[in-house]
Amino acid sequence: MAATGDEAAAMDSISKAPAPPTELNLTAEPENSREATTSDTTENQKPKRPNDGGVETAEEATEPAEPDINELCRDMFDKMSVFLQGELTATCEDYKLLENMNKLTSLKYMEMKDISINISRNLQDLNQKYASLQPYLDQINQIEEQVTALEQAAYKLDTYSKKLEAKFKKLEKR
Repeated sequence: MAATGDEAAAMDSISKAPAPPTELNLTAEPENSREATTSDTTENQKPKRPNDGGVETAEEATEPAEPDINELCRDMFDKMSVFLQGELTATCEDYKLLENMNKLTSLKYMEMKDISINISRNLQDLNQKYASLQPYLDQINQIEEQVTALEQAAYKLDTYSKKLEAKFKKLEKR
């Protein structure tokens, strides 16, 4: 299929190379015999030539004429620029988000550090107070031991006094 009119002019401006022939004619046959074989075939079938030796004919593949190449290149570069700017913007936004997350994490760690310092300070205060109360706690433990020993002595005294009372009553009855 050969290009005509504007398509041919556009193709000539793109490439100055001569176009290959549309059909290969390998046999020497007169043009009127070619017309006779064409009239025998339908539109959908390709004409068969006698004595072609099994060689198929080829047609040049043509594309419709494209608009100006410079305009297409400019359009492509504009679209690539928009695409790359979008990608870079997304990457920058990701980095800004990571930066903000790092700052917030750093602040949280600073708060946790302050809290742990306060806990440590309060624990030291409690240990100092416990150390200052330790002599009193030791005295309480000593008093408790003495009370227990006194209580044991009281029980022994009570049992001894009951035995004495029982002996005294026994002696009185006699």
